[in-house]
Amino acid sequence: MAKRRPAKRLGHRERQIMDAIYRLQEASVGEVQQEIENPPSYSAVRKMINVLEEKGLLSHRRDGTKYIYKPTQSRSFARRSAAKKLLATFFSGSAAEAVNTILDVSAKDLTDEDFEQLRAIIERAKKEGK
Repeated sequence: MAKRRPAKRLGHRERQIMDAIYRLQEASVGEVQQEIENPPSYSAVRKMINVLEEKGLLSHRRDGTKYIYKPTQSRSFARRSAAKKLLATFFSGSAAEAVNTILDVSAKDLTDEDFEQLRAIIERAKKEGK
């Protein structure tokens, strides 16, 4: 049984691997390697997948001679977890400060439809008491 490390920040390649596996839902090392832009060697991808499994982010099953990997948590759960860490680390837990920063950086690129969608999200959150 693999030893699990505490969850830590993911490096660029680890995020690429996780994104590929989320897209494919489950994948072999070779399939992951094909999904990554400018991929590292097969053995490097295999090693990074093993690290992600040790971190508890992936599990595997055997299919003939191959291992098939899949995420241990849903993408939405992973996003919420990452968002909580981001809020705590950079914004003292303040969602308002995080949104303010995001808008400060990207407001010029948002359309009226984007602003309307944000308004609807905020109204829904207020009604649901989130």
